[in-house]
Amino acid sequence: MKCPTVGLPRPRALRKPLTASTCVSRKQSVPSSQIRHASGQASRPRTALFFPGQGVQKVGMLTPWLEAFPTTAKPLVEEIDHLLGYKLSTIIEEGPNSTLTATENAQPAIMASSILILRILEQEFGFKPPERVDVTLGHSLGEFAALVAGGFVSFEDSLYLVRKRAEVMAECSRKACAEHGGEYGMVALVTEPNHLLPLIESIHEFLGHHSEGSRSESADDLPPIQQVLIANINSKNQIVLSGNIERIKTLLTHVRQFGGHDPRAVRLKSDSPFHSPLMKPASLAMQKMLEGKSKVKGRENEDIVSFPGVMECVSNVSARPFKNKEQLKELWARQCVETVKWWDSIKYLDQEQKVRRWIGIGPGKVGRNLVGKEVGMRGRDLVKGGGVWGISDPKEIEEVLKALDETETLGDQE
Repeated sequence: MKCPTVGLPRPRALRKPLTASTCVSRKQSVPSSQIRHASGQASRPRTALFFPGQGVQKVGMLTPWLEAFPTTAKPLVEEIDHLLGYKLSTIIEEGPNSTLTATENAQPAIMASSILILRILEQEFGFKPPERVDVTLGHSLGEFAALVAGGFVSFEDSLYLVRKRAEVMAECSRKACAEHGGEYGMVALVTEPNHLLPLIESIHEFLGHHSEGSRSESADDLPPIQQVLIANINSKNQIVLSGNIERIKTLLTHVRQFGGHDPRAVRLKSDSPFHSPLMKPASLAMQKMLEGKSKVKGRENEDIVSFPGVMECVSNVSARPFKNKEQLKELWARQCVETVKWWDSIKYLDQEQKVRRWIGIGPGKVGRNLVGKEVGMRGRDLVKGGGVWGISDPKEIEEVLKALDETETLGDQE
């Protein structure tokens, strides 16, 4: 087996005996009666596991994992290629960036990379999410990985769903361009925290609807070139607009001239206007697929969605945990066309559910920064008894697992 690069975490076979201060795995060294479960009876802080969305993809993002943990990562990569029926791993490894960023490749690449990291944590470090985590959530596309981690859908089925949905989404964008012209995508707006809600109101006023979020029946009747909606409410000072780029520019001119707002606008790495009425065909495709059966061998007669899972999972649409199987399928499909309520989800978990430990798993650091900014933590937090951490590179594993161990008995702190 190829030795990992110096400074990277060592695979289980090469590691020193596990201790509470060096590794999250306890089952081999601690009596089962002392293993803490996510039952609410434990004294450990409530913990959330979250996953990133589109835009974090990067050529070569799997290479560090293949080099550090070849015996675990390589079979997982081969499984991903086999399930998809094409060499997604080659696109991730070699690019070019324009090919990886294409919706139909970026979405399965990010979801699969996130689950690969989680599987490495489980297999190499004995990390058992149901014993260490209470709730999962994912930012937009990240919801696919969150539902896998939460035990609501298999990885194979989720990979199938995300690839098929991404293909429909990409076709929606191509069709809009061919039939109506124009350029489509997403633009993030960053403003002052006390200006966010007035900014949202100004946008709704300009667009001619005042319903919460982006679910506007009136927008469905507009030609694609006129459609712009709020795709994400990410934090106390950031939202994302989705739709025709020229229309977004017109909207920004309006809110600056008449609304008194001057948000900073940043074009996102997306070739499609997600969470907008343009994605309605993708929502319908998801509805149909979610009514089908599993693709997993031996489960062909079972529903593609299981309920309950092994942990709760918070919906992007409702910003609350899924309540039952039918609601999960409905909201998961609606997520294609509705606002991602990420800010509300984090506030709910932080303020109402008292989640104190946040673990981001997947490529990039965007999700970690959004969560840390909202809950007021960066890494270990001695006051709240928790922290916000992220694992996007093998070098971060030891630090995160050590921090989890050190905060494991701080559950009674506020």
